[in-house]
Amino acid sequence: MTTCVSVDCPAKTNLTLHVGERHAEWGGRHALETIYCAVGIYDTVTVEAKPCGTGFSLDLSGTHLGDLAASTSDMRRNHAVLAMFAIAEACGHEPDVSIRIDKRIPVAAGLGGGSADAAATLLALNTLWELDWPVERLREIAATLGADMPFCVSGGVALGTGFGERITDLSPEDERVLPLLGGSPRTTMLVGAYLSQLSTPEVYSTFDVLGAGAGNLNELQNAAVSLHPRSGVAIDEALAAGADRAFVSGSGPTVIAIVNSDEAREAVERRWLERDAVDRIIAAEAPAVPCERILR
Repeated sequence: MTTCVSVDCPAKTNLTLHVGERHAEWGGRHALETIYCAVGIYDTVTVEAKPCGTGFSLDLSGTHLGDLAASTSDMRRNHAVLAMFAIAEACGHEPDVSIRIDKRIPVAAGLGGGSADAAATLLALNTLWELDWPVERLREIAATLGADMPFCVSGGVALGTGFGERITDLSPEDERVLPLLGGSPRTTMLVGAYLSQLSTPEVYSTFDVLGAGAGNLNELQNAAVSLHPRSGVAIDEALAAGADRAFVSGSGPTVIAIVNSDEAREAVERRWLERDAVDRIIAAEAPAVPCERILR
């Protein structure tokens, strides 16, 4: 009998992000059309069975927890906990589990860290509780929790529509995708991260005022840069240093630079450091997928 399961779930970025109108039936969310790509920075979620009737517990660890480390943070609103309750209700299982999250994905950064934690929880509990549900069933549950979560269940590359929750898997070699990855189906992304955070609702509200801006494949970029100007500096410096592409990830403030040569990677890193354009630089491979392990 399986009693402990661990899942490494990658971050996400948006290779493109078109923002449409708000829809009342979606709680005021905007319609989106986006090409998601999973980025090889991983949060690890470990779930372990607890005795019947003891309820759940949550433990967080990591160097850069942001607002998650605040004493006022409500653990029942944590994305992983919400995912646990959602799948428990769907299958009729009591949520007597401990959840441990080892965070490496920057928080409130446009990288989908909370969504990755929720997706990892769904995958881990699917195994722990021996449900053997297919990805499509897990995506249905994830869609009730947030826009990015259905994509994070499987990672890779995918087209997202609706408010981002309707997922169509794509090959990295798809003609819509390959140019966005710098011409290679497997690419290196330099992730320029910040100690500061951006509120996704604030970015969308700013977008409603400012609009998309000219030429941005991520239509939230204009709003994100207006709220966090260092992101704009990082984009300009990366492109000047030879990156194939550079853009704000999702709602920001993180900046992604696609670099398909060692020379470009070193040049971007050097420019970012010299110009103090970012606070941290993380090199990651993409596309990435979740990795599951049965510990006992």
